[in-house]
Amino acid sequence: MRRGTSVRRPILPDARFGNVHVTQFIGRLMLDGKRSLAERIMYQAFEIIDERTQVSTDERLKRPALEVFEMALRNATPTVEVKPRRVGGATYQVPIDIRRERRDALAMRWLLQAARSRKGKPMADRLASELLDAALMQGAAIRKREETHKMAESNRAFAHYRR
Repeated sequence: MRRGTSVRRPILPDARFGNVHVTQFIGRLMLDGKRSLAERIMYQAFEIIDERTQVSTDERLKRPALEVFEMALRNATPTVEVKPRRVGGATYQVPIDIRRERRDALAMRWLLQAARSRKGKPMADRLASELLDAALMQGAAIRKREETHKMAESNRAFAHYRR
């Protein structure tokens, strides 16, 4: 017997920008409950983005850090993913559209994974670099999204197995 759906808590916007996505990102960036450290890293990354976009020659990046962050998040957000479905002894990778909350969660997770996998710099620098790359449709998080979309596209023939 299935239980009822869980009640979703309202997400409060962050203190500095009044943005819900920034709050969510800080929550995912946080390790061991150290929110103040996660906030410091995030806001330092925004300052680094501001510095780099001032001297950038690319017109797409001549924006405030919050807009660069939103653009990076939008670019890294997948629209479809594949889920394995067992049909008569065979397992098919079935492409499925993703709900809004999961899309955002995947994009944030991929951006953080990509930033953490960059080595040799402080986390704020790595995060700023990854966000700037994602805003320009480059970087590991964008590659992950493209891989996911490619998988879904190549398995489109199994779309009729969707539930």
